[in-house]
Amino acid sequence: MKKKFKWNKDYAWTFTTYFTEGFPYAVIRSVSSIFLRDMKAPLSFVGMTSLFGIPWMLKFLWGPWVDEYSTKRRWMIGMQGPLAFMIVLAVVFAPLPNNIYLIYMLFFIGAFFAATNDTAIDGYYMDVLDKEGQVKFVGYRNMAYRLAWMTGTGVIVKIGTSWGWTMAFSFSAVVFGLFFLYHLFFLKEIQTPQKKIKLLLVRLTRIETAASLFFVILLIAAITYFPRSLVYARLAKRLPILMKMGYAHWIGLLLLLSMALAWIFRSRIKGLLLRNPDSTYSKAFLVFIDKEKIGIVIAFFMLLRVGEWTLANMVGPFIVDVGIKKHYGWLSAGVGLPASVVGALVGGWLISRYSLKKMTWPFIIIQNITNLLYMGLAIHLASFVKLNTGAETPVDIGVNNIIAVAFTHGFDQFAGGLGSIMLMTYLMRLCHKDYKAAHYSIGAALWSIPAPFAGVFSGITAEWLGFSWVFGISFILSIPGMLLIPFLPYLSDNEKLPGAAVC
Repeated sequence: MKKKFKWNKDYAWTFTTYFTEGFPYAVIRSVSSIFLRDMKAPLSFVGMTSLFGIPWMLKFLWGPWVDEYSTKRRWMIGMQGPLAFMIVLAVVFAPLPNNIYLIYMLFFIGAFFAATNDTAIDGYYMDVLDKEGQVKFVGYRNMAYRLAWMTGTGVIVKIGTSWGWTMAFSFSAVVFGLFFLYHLFFLKEIQTPQKKIKLLLVRLTRIETAASLFFVILLIAAITYFPRSLVYARLAKRLPILMKMGYAHWIGLLLLLSMALAWIFRSRIKGLLLRNPDSTYSKAFLVFIDKEKIGIVIAFFMLLRVGEWTLANMVGPFIVDVGIKKHYGWLSAGVGLPASVVGALVGGWLISRYSLKKMTWPFIIIQNITNLLYMGLAIHLASFVKLNTGAETPVDIGVNNIIAVAFTHGFDQFAGGLGSIMLMTYLMRLCHKDYKAAHYSIGAALWSIPAPFAGVFSGITAEWLGFSWVFGISFILSIPGMLLIPFLPYLSDNEKLPGAAVC
């Protein structure tokens, strides 16, 4: 049985859990590349940090285990302990001669713990809070995550590049260690264990499970080495876009293909599962695929953020080419971060006050208007882009233009906060009460699929046509997702989703 908190009083855990979700992600995904390059690692090796993203894209595969075995709190503690130890080892490895290889392997392993920690935290959040509480604190949890990201990409990087990486990782270990100890001694248990974790260990030793894991390893190996083969090189001559595709692109394609096949053969899969009523793992996927209008839901998740991803990939290069890269730090930390936090908090409050259905259109329209603002900004600053691209000493663009960039960037982050809150709230509404962690992981993986493809497209388009065109096209790419909103199920509070976690 679950013991519901009074969410209006017990709220500190929302900040601490989502800080410990965002902080390892920032260190592993962002700080790692800066550390490696600062240690004079080759760019080809730094590019291999893209592998760190694999666990986050594939975490939906083991998400059902978090629902089925032990409790969400124990999964959190079980993941955060090794993560804390990992950061301590980074402190030890940082001064060593071969530090880049040791820390690379350390972070790659740690990525699996961090991705599983994310799944447990999301499930715990939905277990603890009722519908009203989930909506109330969705902005608060988003704020905690973004603050954790700022601490990693801002504070840790500043310490590392200024005073050394031993001190930077030491500070990281202290910060994360304090949060881990708080959860160990003060985070409340709100579940009784379902199945003991040792049963999962026994399950992992079965032939079928071992064969599945071996298949996944072979798949990852194929994705790693096939692009380096002669066959791939010949194909790339005919299809140049293949040269720009990396691990994330292929994983995204495989995920999309698996979801499509599961939907096409859902009746046959359902028949097989009925023969084994204890197959909780498989049921989690089937229940998600078997929802009403699931095709529209999947299409919505994948299409809605295509324009946003396309824009986001070119904002940084645009600021550099305009000639104001020296201002990027305060634009990001002093303008962008506060705006995104405010957007998340305001979004959560508005949804809780006026309902998700009433706020969906306004939030999504505001989010996509940003693309048009950036297009106008790019047109206005086109002359400076032409003068300053590649220049060692950029031409000063003037205070008024810097203010215009700051306003656009701030509005972009504020609108992004609104859009993210809408998506998270809707995804929580779709999560079945028995498979919260698994279903949230599946949904998060779906809306991440377009990101690497949007990055390839935006880079090619910007190089060919310029920034103003890619920003304008990014708005057009957001339209198909918006057109699906009238057809989405379960937006209204009156619509009942069978077995839903929050409806």
